[in-house]
Amino acid sequence: MADLASITKQEIDLVSRFVALLKKECEALKQAEVSPLADLAVEKAQLIEQLNAFEKMRAALLGVTDSQNVGTAMTLWLEKNPGQAGVGANWKKLMDLAREAKALNNLNSSLVSMHLNQTSELLSALTQQPQKQALYGSNGQASQLTGSRIVDSA
Repeated sequence: MADLASITKQEIDLVSRFVALLKKECEALKQAEVSPLADLAVEKAQLIEQLNAFEKMRAALLGVTDSQNVGTAMTLWLEKNPGQAGVGANWKKLMDLAREAKALNNLNSSLVSMHLNQTSELLSALTQQPQKQALYGSNGQASQLTGSRIVDSA
């Protein structure tokens, strides 16, 4: 069975690759390039599966039960094992990368929402029926606003 130092080192590699994918995704979203997004999503899903497997290995080494938080257990383990500086450094780097990934993921989510809103607005503009507030209809004739025309009130 692997030790915590090697597991956290491999997790650092995986999260670093995940951050790189999130950056690629961010650039694609900023440029409104849709074509690479599907491949990036597949790659991200694969990395997430691998990260979950490593977290389970780390949990097993720490003796974490299902009801415990693995991150908390890791912090407690590091407090009890101050001589494991390498593991501690790996854990700090892993947490820094996780925070960066979270920030990038939030940014990408905002960019996706922005694109969805723009698309929705464009679709609405393209498919909307003539508005009732219009003074003139699509046939060029004056339309009625409330049952009376502007000239009727003069």
